[in-house]
Amino acid sequence: MLIIQFTGLSGAGKTTIANLVKQQLNLSDIPVQIIDGDHYRKTICSDLGFSKEDRAENIRRLGKVAHEFSKQNIITILSAINPYEEIRQELTTKYRAKTVFIDCDLKTLLQRDTKGLYQRAYLPNGHPNKLHCLTGVNDPYEVPLQFDLILQTYKEGPATSSAKLCQFIMNNIDISP
Repeated sequence: MLIIQFTGLSGAGKTTIANLVKQQLNLSDIPVQIIDGDHYRKTICSDLGFSKEDRAENIRRLGKVAHEFSKQNIITILSAINPYEEIRQELTTKYRAKTVFIDCDLKTLLQRDTKGLYQRAYLPNGHPNKLHCLTGVNDPYEVPLQFDLILQTYKEGPATSSAKLCQFIMNNIDISP
């Protein structure tokens, strides 16, 4: 059917948008499954750390799960930070995944800080609660070179972003096996 892979920093709105899109499409009897990176980090990816190799393997595993849902004609949204262009391109090539860049500037992310991660990442070195691997702050994030849709959540609210994504999905539904 269709696989959507999100890419964006923590707090950019990935989970919020995915849930809104699922609700909206389900109202039209269009099945949607969300593959949430935070959830899967606790289950099939619990053995992985945050090295570049482990982050890549995390996305590969999520991509495989998304592909299995897609084969059942379920629109699948892979909602994860997905920080590396090479792995995003791998999913695009292997599964024909569409890439949606959930773009949010650092100023807004610092204000939101929904999980308190940015506060911890900016603690001084040596602080016992310092977070050393926050993507986009003290761990790499590769801004996508290629994407199919950009949602700028620092400029628009969740309703606008989810409406844009719903329209994009409706324009790209592939019903072939």
